[in-house]
Amino acid sequence: MSIVATDSISTYFHDVVEEAIKARRVEATDGATRYLVALLSDYARPDYRAGETMHRPLAFLLDEAMHTADPAERFERLRALGDGVLYSCGFFGEHFEAKGVERGYLFGIGAVAYGGASSMLRVSAADAARKLDIYRELADKFSSFVGVLAEISDATIAGGVAGSRDLLKVYERWLKTGSDRLAQTLTSHGLVPLRGAKGTLQ
Repeated sequence: MSIVATDSISTYFHDVVEEAIKARRVEATDGATRYLVALLSDYARPDYRAGETMHRPLAFLLDEAMHTADPAERFERLRALGDGVLYSCGFFGEHFEAKGVERGYLFGIGAVAYGGASSMLRVSAADAARKLDIYRELADKFSSFVGVLAEISDATIAGGVAGSRDLLKVYERWLKTGSDRLAQTLTSHGLVPLRGAKGTLQ
């Protein structure tokens, strides 16, 4: 695995997020870009506690968040749920698929959570027109932002190839995701990935 020298984790993730947004051709405001940078920076901290997002059924968490009496706590729970689903789908999407959880269901939970958080904010018509409601943007483009994080995940895996075991991990993830970036990594190591009924490698 390669180690990248950088002034700060935020600087590193800012470059990575911008590159992934361009690679996925996602139209994102500066606010949404900064939000993704902050999200990744938080999850990169060893002491960061993401809460119970992955430990209980997401539909229960969403229902509880929506019916939390205290507005500040309700907003925080909705935001945290949106963050958790966004990060988990982007980096561990194949884990959910292996368990039979449909992407549409997950995306729906994440989008509704961010949409609920957005509905609690007082955003003026002028700010809405200038797309300053980041949570509304995250809700409306949830699947696109999952793709951005998946691109970052693929880039991380692709950049960490140091031997045959790492290459096998790249191949296994490519079989599950069909990522172009991972296919390029395999090709650069002399392997030609071909997508068949179950995926083949030559």
